[in-house]
Amino acid sequence: MLKFCSLYSGSTGNSLLVQSKNTNILIDAGVSCKKITDALENINVNVNDISAILVTHEHTDHIQGLGTLSKKYNIPVFATSKTWDNMKEQKEKISDNNIKYFNISEDFEIEDLIIKSFKTPHDAADSCGFSIINNNTKISIATDLGHIDNKIFDSLSGSKFIMLEANYEPEILKYSHYPFALKQRILGENGHLSNHIAGQTLAHLVDSGLESAILGHLSKENNFPKLAYESALEELSNYGVSKDFINLTVANRDKPSNFIEVS
Repeated sequence: MLKFCSLYSGSTGNSLLVQSKNTNILIDAGVSCKKITDALENINVNVNDISAILVTHEHTDHIQGLGTLSKKYNIPVFATSKTWDNMKEQKEKISDNNIKYFNISEDFEIEDLIIKSFKTPHDAADSCGFSIINNNTKISIATDLGHIDNKIFDSLSGSKFIMLEANYEPEILKYSHYPFALKQRILGENGHLSNHIAGQTLAHLVDSGLESAILGHLSKENNFPKLAYESALEELSNYGVSKDFINLTVANRDKPSNFIEVS
């Protein structure tokens, strides 16, 4: 069995927890060390029981507290070589023993977890998502990606649970105060996923065994939790998937979600 909890998720900071019976890992550490330890305490997880931190990419909202957290609690950090090269300030805080490397698409293990990484199209050095497997149960995390291609879809297929980005609503972004260049970045092939694309992706994954999903990494300016939820449900319905068939929720920006158990 695997358990998932979103500690923080949004354009202002991201950190996610994945648990098995014997292992706890974090995906990203994009808020302060104190905020992460406070969130863990709120869900009755001891920070000293964290086995590793996996890094998706080097943007600040994914690594803000990384170095301090690793240094203070002696936690190994796994990232690709290009990602390490682009977060030197955080790397300097981390002991050599805790600097771990992986190559995208090459599986590795952390205790009883099999980690499968996959490349994501985002404007970062070496952005990736993760699928995590324990006893043939698979969950996946895919945020910060400008589009879904066949390789990403294949990587997500077979997941019983997925955290998927639903960053913006196109009409809100269109009329937002954001500069034109930033809007184009968000809308671009290496930007972020809209609510509707997220919903369509989930609908197509249902046939591969998807049972539950949480929408994450919502923009503070260009989205709302209720809108993301309803937009995704609309797309699911368009593809003939009833809201009773999939357990769909939205991650909180600044507090832990409920635990999602997957077996």
